[in-house]
Amino acid sequence: MLVIGGNGFIGTPLVRELCDSGHAVAVFHRRRNKHEAGVLEQIQGDRDRLPQYRGDIARFAPEVVVDLILSSGHQAKQLIDVMRGIARRVVGISSMDVYRAWGVIHGVEHGPLEPLPITEDSALRMTRQLYPPETLKMMAGVFSWLDENYDKIAVEEAIMAEPELPGTVLRLPMVYGPGDPLHRFFPLLKRMADGRSFVLLADDLASWRGPRGYVENVAHAIAIAAMSDRSAGRTYNICEEPTVSEIEWQKKIARQVSWTGRFVVLPGEQTPKHLVQLGNAAQHVVVSSERIRSELQYKELVETSEAIQRTVAWEQNNPPPTINPQQFDYASEDAAAANTP
Repeated sequence: MLVIGGNGFIGTPLVRELCDSGHAVAVFHRRRNKHEAGVLEQIQGDRDRLPQYRGDIARFAPEVVVDLILSSGHQAKQLIDVMRGIARRVVGISSMDVYRAWGVIHGVEHGPLEPLPITEDSALRMTRQLYPPETLKMMAGVFSWLDENYDKIAVEEAIMAEPELPGTVLRLPMVYGPGDPLHRFFPLLKRMADGRSFVLLADDLASWRGPRGYVENVAHAIAIAAMSDRSAGRTYNICEEPTVSEIEWQKKIARQVSWTGRFVVLPGEQTPKHLVQLGNAAQHVVVSSERIRSELQYKELVETSEAIQRTVAWEQNNPPPTINPQQFDYASEDAAAANTP
């Protein structure tokens, strides 16, 4: 097994599981550092210059390659060109943002709401550029592998187009857990740690349902797909089920820290601007992961309450390096709450 981008958020537990399962594992990444016990080889290099390292990769001779950091169609085609004649299968990591439903949320897809649940056969976006340039620039500051040509649909097309090198595509949800570079839990946990007696949510966000997955469980799903030849030529969704609403999700987190405050749901026009999420929240993203569960017998290793508990503990000890104070305009939140019954 060769894992490209194997020392990051998802790569670390993935590499650990592959090693524990008895596979010979090499990791390709930019920085040489302490690697997971059991890793046979490290190949230090730049993902964007992959052809330069073909000799090193060929010497290791991986049977299966898992690429966690594919961003564009160009990168995916380059991967296929390099691995042709070396590997016998490629596993490419995609995102659920390929679905038309995400385009409806972001306002780049017009027409009716996408029907639920979303399966691997649901409609994909027709509009290829989902995120504006300024958003991509911000995301690249968090995910160094992401480039200005980000397009997971093009990634999938390239991975699945080469008959001589079968591909597997895994569509990931919003991933949380220790090491989360987006610190998804932080805004809520900070409010609770600051002694806030209430948390405000806009009504459309409170009821919105979207896909989530705990990092170790997501890594486990990737490992299963990498180890199973049955996954060749297949696309799989990975997510927790059932999909709960945003307010129910935040209540689950609150219970883990024994917070005794209350959640206040406001109409959008009464919600402070810094708490308003842009987009069409009428489009839910309730996703079915039945295919990977039935075909590859995937099931979560860590149940949700334990996953949340571990994530809370990590977040409390690892706050983000920079905090935007505008996220925590408590004066405007107090004023908005004062106008509620």
